[in-house]
Amino acid sequence: MSILALTLDLDDTLWPVLPALERADQAVDAWLQQHHPEIARAWPITAMRELRARVAVERLDLAHDFTAQRQLTLQHVFEASGIAEAPIDTLWEIYFAARNQVELYPDSLPALERIAARWPLASLTNGNADLARVGIERHFVHHVCASEHGAAKPDRGIFLAAAALLGVAPADLLHVGDDPAMDVHGAREAGLRSAWINRERRPWPTDMGPPPELDLPDMSALADWLEAHAGDG
Repeated sequence: MSILALTLDLDDTLWPVLPALERADQAVDAWLQQHHPEIARAWPITAMRELRARVAVERLDLAHDFTAQRQLTLQHVFEASGIAEAPIDTLWEIYFAARNQVELYPDSLPALERIAARWPLASLTNGNADLARVGIERHFVHHVCASEHGAAKPDRGIFLAAAALLGVAPADLLHVGDDPAMDVHGAREAGLRSAWINRERRPWPTDMGPPPELDLPDMSALADWLEAHAGDG
């Protein structure tokens, strides 16, 4: 059966996310040091990260919404310092701008251009990357994120929502991502086909069931495979 459309994970599939997250935390910390040095001293980056981890554990209703988790963390920090009116909007814009200053893997953009010329693409992410800020929005016809959908991968519902937006049956949709559980297992449970972007060439985890249909080293290999099998079915 042919592939009629694709969904793509973003973080660690099209770019390494950790450097962007580091820059975002540092940007927020720099602003706090300048405007609220007492908070910066009380809540350095490590303490802020520990608080966010606690928020994630305590607010399981926000497990799908990293933006809300981070904003709630900032609110707690200011309240703990006796400041009721926290500049959440200002701090979030600082964080969000830095978080979207990503550096794509060298293979990502050329592969996106090849794939998007022949297949409709939807981004499918648990994160809060912004396609327009990253500069790749033109390659996607839809953007599906967990915070808006109300549930995160590997929940089958978010995959089915993407299939509905793309107007294809799940079996005709190929989901592409780097995470064995969130991407490959989640897609498979929803009836999609799956491709694992396995840049480090890791062995498939034995607790994740059968290996994925495609185990690929990068996005270029995905574009090659799609073009080679474009006539199948």
